[in-house]
Amino acid sequence: MVKIKMCGLTRYQDIDYVNELKVDYAGFVFAKSPRRVDLPHAEKLIARLDKGIKKVGVFVNQGREFIRDACNFLGLDVIQLHGDETPEEAAAYAAAYGVEVWKAVRVRGQNDLLQAFIYRVDGILLDAAVQGSYGGTGQTFDWDLLDGVSFDKKIILAGGLNPLNVCSAIAKVKPHAVDVSSGVETNGFKDYYKMKDFVERVRSFEERAR
Repeated sequence: MVKIKMCGLTRYQDIDYVNELKVDYAGFVFAKSPRRVDLPHAEKLIARLDKGIKKVGVFVNQGREFIRDACNFLGLDVIQLHGDETPEEAAAYAAAYGVEVWKAVRVRGQNDLLQAFIYRVDGILLDAAVQGSYGGTGQTFDWDLLDGVSFDKKIILAGGLNPLNVCSAIAKVKPHAVDVSSGVETNGFKDYYKMKDFVERVRSFEERAR
């Protein structure tokens, strides 16, 4: 079954929404972003989070000490590296902290997909490449680039997903998980009804595909 990650949670009601909808991953952004949270606020949000939902910390070119502190302080289940980390740096996080590591790859063309095979991590998050941005742009990339490509690790599909296109994305890419943030927001805040629609469409698609 395709997993669902709701990213960029900032409010207590966001946590209530994902708890009710029983998503698989909750994402907390610690990098510069309109959705950024600091560690003390993230701790309060996570204290409210259902224990069955895995906690993902999103980092962009942040120091190893900060990421270590976030893992220890918050009990993260997944580190999502969205910056310019080398394969060696990414692999070191998994060895040091004993958590899953996902590396974001921004896809412009077929050559970018080669990075998925260079990084020794648990998962590759495929996102759209937008000049001057490390992610969270709400834009899709050309999923046709993935035709005939077989990956050796989990694929998490991000970039411009929303309730209207997520089923097409799953059918095309067949990812381990789909990652949504701005696609379930209204005026920059998580929208319960869009979140519910997104989850129901993914679950319904999975039921039909069985």
